[in-house]
Amino acid sequence: MEKRFEKIYSQGMVEVTEIWVDRETGVNYIFHKDGTAAGFTPLLDQDGKPVVTK
Repeated sequence: MEKRFEKIYSQGMVEVTEIWVDRETGVNYIFHKDGTAAGFTPLLDQDGKPVVTK
């Protein structure tokens, strides 16, 4: 079974920022972790619309 999300960018080791793409919808998500706190949210363009990779 193929994984739904693919990591396309990663930066940092303790403070981590990653960009993930949903292979089904093409929507890009940003993940950020700093210590024990983390968040995962759609990546938006300058107009507030989700970034989509085709």
